[in-house]
Amino acid sequence: MNFLLTGATGFIGKRLIRALLDQGHFVSMFTRKVEERDDRHVGQFFWDMKGPAPAEPFRDIDVVIHLAGEPVAQRWTDDVKRKIRESRVNGTRNLVEGISRLSKWPPVLISASATGYYGDRGEETLTESSMPGSGFLASICVEWEREADRAETIGLRLVKLRTGVVLGKDGGALAQMLPPFQLGAGGKLASGQQWMSWIHVDDLVALIVFAAENSSVGGPVNGTAPEPVRNSEFTAELASAIHRPAVLTMPAFALKLMYGEMADVLLGGQRVLPAAARAAGFSFRYPALQDALANIFA
Repeated sequence: MNFLLTGATGFIGKRLIRALLDQGHFVSMFTRKVEERDDRHVGQFFWDMKGPAPAEPFRDIDVVIHLAGEPVAQRWTDDVKRKIRESRVNGTRNLVEGISRLSKWPPVLISASATGYYGDRGEETLTESSMPGSGFLASICVEWEREADRAETIGLRLVKLRTGVVLGKDGGALAQMLPPFQLGAGGKLASGQQWMSWIHVDDLVALIVFAAENSSVGGPVNGTAPEPVRNSEFTAELASAIHRPAVLTMPAFALKLMYGEMADVLLGGQRVLPAAARAAGFSFRYPALQDALANIFA
């Protein structure tokens, strides 16, 4: 199959490209900077997401995977919030607009979203049929998915991948979490009772490929492991995996000083289950956090 990616140089994108090439697929990518790569098997096309995506890269493409966007895990200044919205909402709008102008559309679009769609939901168990929540991130996800929905109206099979906390080596959420834990200064966030919905990066990559290859998969798909955990359990398992203590607590006021409004995401919780993936027959390699961390830190 022929794949075209946005966000291909990010934490998930790099691993996805490697997996696709290993499986014998052909890969092209949109990039803001065309440059020489070690892997010359990946085609590169310039697009800065500021206007409709150009037509040429879509030629003979079977699957478009849209991962690009401003990182959410940072302090939300007004400027950062603007960048998040423009990259996620406007970027998706311009991608779909470019597709809509083609004489022949690619059959499938897999568009990244986030479990932030559900907002802070306390003890509620959430699946793809759950309603959206409230707050900045939830509103962005709703707008983001609405722009992707336009692809479905013109005839593409659309998968909206609502990704949780992605765990893996050399990047992603763990890159930000690990330093204090490695210094023995890690600990739970506030009460630690908030739910965390996570997924091993290898399972997320496998789920993306599974969704691309299985025509029965469509609509929202939660990219989370089937066993979410509370923050206190996550903290204990991470500390154990790297053989460090984790007895401290990060109080809520300190998180708010560091991250501002984004701290609400860390202090809130979502107990998200991958109902659609499991119903479609997807099998998780790392359903339990302990096994996922053991693999990452082996």
